[in-house]
Amino acid sequence: MIHTKGFLLAAGLALLTACSSEGAAPEKKGMPDTEQAVPKTTEKSVEEETELEQTEVPAEKEEEPAKLAAEPKYRLNPANWNVEPIGDAPAEAVLITIDDAPADHSVEMATTLKQLDVPAIFFVNGHFLDSDEEKANLKKIHDMGFAIGNHTYNHNNLKTIGENQQREEILSLSEAVEAIIGEKPKFFRAPNGSNTDFSKALIAQEGMLLMNWTYGYDWEKQYMDSAALTDIMVNTEFLRNGANLLMHDRKWTAQALPGIIEGLRAKGYSFIEPGEIEGVQ
Repeated sequence: MIHTKGFLLAAGLALLTACSSEGAAPEKKGMPDTEQAVPKTTEKSVEEETELEQTEVPAEKEEEPAKLAAEPKYRLNPANWNVEPIGDAPAEAVLITIDDAPADHSVEMATTLKQLDVPAIFFVNGHFLDSDEEKANLKKIHDMGFAIGNHTYNHNNLKTIGENQQREEILSLSEAVEAIIGEKPKFFRAPNGSNTDFSKALIAQEGMLLMNWTYGYDWEKQYMDSAALTDIMVNTEFLRNGANLLMHDRKWTAQALPGIIEGLRAKGYSFIEPGEIEGVQ
């Protein structure tokens, strides 16, 4: 009996020791889990910080175009139609414009200006956009980098027609130009420089810059000659800083154009980029 009790007592002590060892095991297993939890938390924080940094970068990039947007360098003066410098833009400069495009000589004139590195505005009439060839000519001029202006569809004097017809003359041409080059004209010049209160309001509503000119001569009989036209365009008393030069799609004007540009440069004038005029950006 004593041996039996001893045996039972020894067995009980062994069982108690085993239970204590098994109960301690989860605590030892739990420590590595706790240690591993720290790096996991740290890695998660790094990831979160990285994600925050990554979301901030595009926001900064989105602001770049606004910072890089070109400021206008010139401003049109509606009192005399000169183009005046803003800030430190070169004052000794003139603007070249060609009306009645793209009739017979506009592509030739655009090619000349391109070769001479001179920007210009080509003011377009709708009745010169009837054929596929004429439409292709307008696209060539635009693709060479020249600005396109609205000169009305049929070249009617706006003061002689009603408001509905004025609207049609202006808007139908803008739509026709957009269908060919992918954008509407940004400039407007009325035939004969003749505007109405209605046309002025419509032009403003359409976001176009209203423009007339400082001087031009190629429609006068005595200047329907390349030599005479070259001389007057370069030596007229009206040539001054910011002058807004008017020319037309004419044979004698196309012939005179190289000499006109060379003569203006010889007098120290540079040429205004239409896209740098305030109101067309």
